[in-house]
Amino acid sequence: MNKILLIIRREYLTRVKKKSFIIMTILGPLLMAAVIIAPVLIASWSDETKVVGIVDESGFFNAAFKDSDKLKFKNLKLEINEAKAQKEKIGCDIILYIPKPAYVYPQTIFLYSEKNIGLSSKAYIRNSINNDLRELRLRNAGVSPEVIETAKTSIGVRSITLSEGGKEKERIGELEFAIGMISGILIYFFIFLFGTQVMRGVIEEKTSRIVEVIISSVKPFQLMMGKIIGIALVGLTQFSLWVLLTAAIVYSAQGVFSSEIQQIKTQELVQTGKVIDPATSVQIDRNYDKTAEVIKAMMSINYDVIILSFLFYFLFGYLIYAALFASIGSAVDNDADTQQFVLPVTVPLIISIASLQFIANNPDGPAAFWLSIIPFTSPVAMMVRIPFGVPWWEVALSMSLLILGFMATTWFAAKIYRTGILMYGKKPTYKELWKWLKYRN
Repeated sequence: MNKILLIIRREYLTRVKKKSFIIMTILGPLLMAAVIIAPVLIASWSDETKVVGIVDESGFFNAAFKDSDKLKFKNLKLEINEAKAQKEKIGCDIILYIPKPAYVYPQTIFLYSEKNIGLSSKAYIRNSINNDLRELRLRNAGVSPEVIETAKTSIGVRSITLSEGGKEKERIGELEFAIGMISGILIYFFIFLFGTQVMRGVIEEKTSRIVEVIISSVKPFQLMMGKIIGIALVGLTQFSLWVLLTAAIVYSAQGVFSSEIQQIKTQELVQTGKVIDPATSVQIDRNYDKTAEVIKAMMSINYDVIILSFLFYFLFGYLIYAALFASIGSAVDNDADTQQFVLPVTVPLIISIASLQFIANNPDGPAAFWLSIIPFTSPVAMMVRIPFGVPWWEVALSMSLLILGFMATTWFAAKIYRTGILMYGKKPTYKELWKWLKYRN
């Protein structure tokens, strides 16, 4: 046991003192924070207001379009060819052409612009004209405007889970979906990243013949376990630092941007002298209610369970794959020879990451259940399911099988490792590995 601890200490200290570890520990949070903050910045920079000139030959839709944050509409008393030719002169970025219909109502509209029109802008224009056309057809069918207005209802949907004791718990599926997807991707990333580090470390020691000296003092199994656990501790250290630094950066940036945005909005209201009417006040109250619902749902999520589950599945998922990667590293002499063995080992991991969306869309389905039970796929699959709520017996079964899977793969890897670590100059095959598994002590 003392020898394993010495190997763990050596692996840990050697790697955390490397410049690459320090650089990645600093760059990692910056990159993750950039991924979180960049969409907000891009969205704020892309909020450019465009002027849309309307040429309506049908005469139906002069009042169909209402200004939005990104689009301003104005009716043009021009022919379509004149409007296209004088687009810049009349101060329009986009020309919306509604041709005179061949039958009763127009079937197609046309948008002319020098630059690409965003998908959201297209959708806004399409929805505006569809809504107005629907109202027009209803009025022509004899439906009164009062009935049309009352038919415009927006129903909110609140998801509430009932427990066996009758206790109600409100959930927001989008929030759980995001947490599950992020957790699954992080598990996949860390298992693959640190598992391959084990494999490369074994290959380096083998090719430099250092392992021959080490094996004279410790057993191959002790060397393998020391290396695996040492790198696991490196991974946990780096992950913990990433989480803390990323949270600090995002929190600081959020405070800066939110204060700036609030200041800009306040200045706009003061400059324009905008007065909040009763309808706007009601809408603001509704937005506050929605925000309160989101905050309430966020507070109802059991983050302790998610964090502890993440650490467990990361650790044992890593141990399973690290043992297999260590056996691959011991069997080959260079990185090029690892390809034939790495793909079969990583196929379950690839299947689990490819199934993330299907699992998140139906976390209680049979596919999600079996993927979260099988040890080779459960680290990723179960982490996607846990934010949605999983019965305790399924979690217990998954964890138990994962521990048993770790013990089985460690035994399997140790049989290959103890033979392959001293083999040189021979390219192994699957038949050769099978022989190594049958060797006795």
